Amino acid sequence: MLLKLIRRPSPSRAMVWLSPLIALALTLLSGVILFAFMGVDPAGALYAFFVEPLTSRYGWGELAVKATPLVLIAVALSIGFRAGVWNIGAEGQLILGAICGGGIALLFHDIEGFWILPLMILCGIAGGMAWAAIPAFLRTRFNANEILVSLMLTYVAGLFLSYLVHGPWRDTDGFNFPESRVFNASATLPTILSGTRLHLGAVMALAVVVAGWVLIARTLIGFQVKVIGEAPAAGRYAGFSVRRVIWFSLLLGGGAAGLAGLIEVAGPIGQLQPSISPGYGFTAIIVAFVGRLHPLGVLFAGLLMALSYLGGESAQITLNLPLAVTGVFQGMLLFFLLACDVLIHYRIRPASASAVKPS
Repeated sequence: MLLKLIRRPSPSRAMVWLSPLIALALTLLSGVILFAFMGVDPAGALYAFFVEPLTSRYGWGELAVKATPLVLIAVALSIGFRAGVWNIGAEGQLILGAICGGGIALLFHDIEGFWILPLMILCGIAGGMAWAAIPAFLRTRFNANEILVSLMLTYVAGLFLSYLVHGPWRDTDGFNFPESRVFNASATLPTILSGTRLHLGAVMALAVVVAGWVLIARTLIGFQVKVIGEAPAAGRYAGFSVRRVIWFSLLLGGGAAGLAGLIEVAGPIGQLQPSISPGYGFTAIIVAFVGRLHPLGVLFAGLLMALSYLGGESAQITLNLPLAVTGVFQGMLLFFLLACDVLIHYRIRPASASAVKPS
């Protein structure tokens, strides 16, 4: 029997917000089936994945540490997505932010000063914005697809970082390992919870959540973003500049990603390495959509995704499961969320074979 999708006249607003919970429940159910096929006790695996990481104070601190870059990036990306600007290269912008901010730490390595960390933060933000300005310029000047441009620039940024830590920025006293010198105390974020690695970056992430909400709900540019995204023709008729919204969205996303990269190297890592992110820039895209493109929703979605990273590490240690299980859970969550969104906006109805016209 053939099926067809019929658009609903008015999607349920309640289901829009409940769909992430439904998607999470379906993901857990699929995880039970997956672990059963792998010959692993599903109850024990789910406990190791979602509960065990939160049984200690240190675990809660690690949850916030991993959620910080996800929330920072996802809040900014969600604003761009509202405008129909698809910045997929936040991972590369994160790397450039780490390079620019980390370069300041290495330049003033032998100097102590309260001004070093603020300067690193500014340079990290500027680095991410500069990398995002490339797809912004190409989109507004030549109508190039920002999805492809921003994504391809991610690999350029990764290779540039690899060149630096294998070459001019490699620590000469590091036993030939591809890494920079360890940052001094003035170039690292202070911890805010004893016995954990929780640092000042978590407070910055919360500030960005509040700022994102204010921007969307209380500012003219936030209103322009929503109008351009939902009704571009109406926005142009009202005199809103599409070029301005594109530049604003991409630079905002790049700046937030650059700040996240700086926080990673000045926080839990403490130096530049060939790999400074397990894919936060890409995972933040999932976080933005699970959070329904709302800053508060993004905060909770970021904590959930951070828990998936912690759970993957825990399951790898206690149950000898592959670390790729983390990616499987994140992918299933996004898949079920998209499926729920389809059913929110469309009804499934049977279609007779005679009603299907040949192409």
